Amino acid sequence: MNDSPLFEDFSKPDLSPRLSWRCEPASWRVDSAAMCLRLNPDATTDFWQRTHYGFEVDNGHFLYLEAAGDFVLTTKVTSNPLHQYDQAGLMVRLSPACWLKTSVEFEPDGSSRLGAVVTNGQYSDWSTQPIAAEVRTVWFRVRAEDNDYIVESSFNGQNWEQIRMARLLERPAAKSVSCGLYACSPKAAGYEAEFSFLRFEPGRIR
Repeated sequence: MNDSPLFEDFSKPDLSPRLSWRCEPASWRVDSAAMCLRLNPDATTDFWQRTHYGFEVDNGHFLYLEAAGDFVLTTKVTSNPLHQYDQAGLMVRLSPACWLKTSVEFEPDGSSRLGAVVTNGQYSDWSTQPIAAEVRTVWFRVRAEDNDYIVESSFNGQNWEQIRMARLLERPAAKSVSCGLYACSPKAAGYEAEFSFLRFEPGRIR
């Protein structure tokens, strides 16, 4: 597999043929006039494995491409959440037991949670920091460097802050990873996530 750049700006009615759905949502559309992907996650969708809560859920919506080497993956998300834990952002996935996701998870009372979940050996962990509930637009970036992943966020698309550095333990044995956009509504339907673009750049930031 030879990685090549991809910039999906949702300016055309159809998605890039390089992108595929895992658990395609019932309600989504490319709004080419507004140049965005509008996604309404199905109810009771999530990605989580066992830790603390005990449950295993692997039915979130994931729009992805395959990547063999190092890459930089970036998106901009505007959220209109309704229920606790409504979320949308970036995901890198090897299997149900090994993946990472980064997003803002909505809390209806008080601050929401900007962070990342990393899952290895079918156990998830969740690192978070508070973010004001009125902040609805966030840029996310994941940098894949060998078997490691640097997760970053921004409020203007130019100034980036690291929120996580992690390893996915299944990566060394895999020929490629799936990477792209994801969204979930763990509690109930009604949430809309608006993705302005998806940019995939092979290699590393120098």
